[in-house]
Amino acid sequence: MKRIAIIGSGHLGQQIAYHIHHDSNDKVIAFFDEFQHVNTIIDDIPVIGGNNDVITKYQQNEFDAILIAIGYKHMNAKKELFQKLDRKVPFHTFIHSSCYKDPSATIGQGSVIYPGCVIDQNVSIEENVLMNISCTVAHDSVIGKHSFLSPSVAIAGFVKIREQCIIGINSTIIDNITIAAQTHIGGGGVVIKNIDIPGLYVGNPVRYIR
Repeated sequence: MKRIAIIGSGHLGQQIAYHIHHDSNDKVIAFFDEFQHVNTIIDDIPVIGGNNDVITKYQQNEFDAILIAIGYKHMNAKKELFQKLDRKVPFHTFIHSSCYKDPSATIGQGSVIYPGCVIDQNVSIEENVLMNISCTVAHDSVIGKHSFLSPSVAIAGFVKIREQCIIGINSTIIDNITIAAQTHIGGGGVVIKNIDIPGLYVGNPVRYIR
């Protein structure tokens, strides 16, 4: 059994803890949260410090590995925390047992793959990515670091999504597309050509909003 700590005790952190507890032998034994008092108990899991306490608590053998549960509204913080902890604290990688992952696919450290996802041949899911329920990533595609895929995203083959992207619920990205870093695709968006300028894109096909 691995003892997991999660940065972020909100709904996302609680969801991840739930899936780990119900789908693995590992145990979430602590939260870190800047906005909760130490020793606050959330779903039977204590908050043991803030973000600046993670390295010290690891060195004190309080936990074995860390996950970052920061939602899509705080992508810069998600990236900065990962970079701060990288090579100082081990990251956990969680892939729900209901997912299909081809043996040739790779999933980077700190990533969380929710139930029902399909990860096809030669796919690369990079570090600190969250894939919500029932996402499909087809062959030879790359999901960049620190990105967030909402439920039921469908990504075709040979797609490259750069880092810190947010792909909204039920979005579709056709094959051979590249999406610039820090791009947000709104829910139900259909991407049919490359996106070179970061921003918010919505619609079918998507158009730049801001």
